Amino acid sequence: MKWEELRKEALELSVSDRLFLVEAIVRSLGNELRPRPPVPEGRLTGLIGLLKRDESAPTAENIKEERIKEKYLQ
Repeated sequence: MKWEELRKEALELSVSDRLFLVEAIVRSLGNELRPRPPVPEGRLTGLIGLLKRDESAPTAENIKEERIKEKYLQ
């Protein structure tokens, strides 16, 4: 497709579709201008599950209680 044909079709898109198109073009240019180095094989495999917990994540209330205990019981 030639540049003029592409431009003409782009101008027929809705404003939101044109914004999506601009975003896609900017992202593709960013990827080409500063490509990320490839991740070495097996590097991520050792990290999978590293942050996995046996218990549920603490609630805001639990954290608040722990901070109060640390502050006054030291």
